[in-house]
Amino acid sequence: MSYEQIMLAFISMPGPGELLIIGLIGVLLFGNRLPDVGRSLGKGIVEFKKGIKGVDSEIEKALDKSDNDKKDS
Repeated sequence: MSYEQIMLAFISMPGPGELLIIGLIGVLLFGNRLPDVGRSLGKGIVEFKKGIKGVDSEIEKALDKSDNDKKDS
């Protein structure tokens, strides 16, 4: 085994304690901006879902139109 492989073997996902510390640091650094960030993230997700639904409806309309064209011919 190489040195890099040995070192990577000791690096793992952070446990609950480390995640708590990271979360506390995040709140201390960005505490007053977190509600704005959450709100923006929520709006972005809603807009993304609306866009996906719009694309789905466009595809369905195109498929229905092509099916109707094939039936008419």
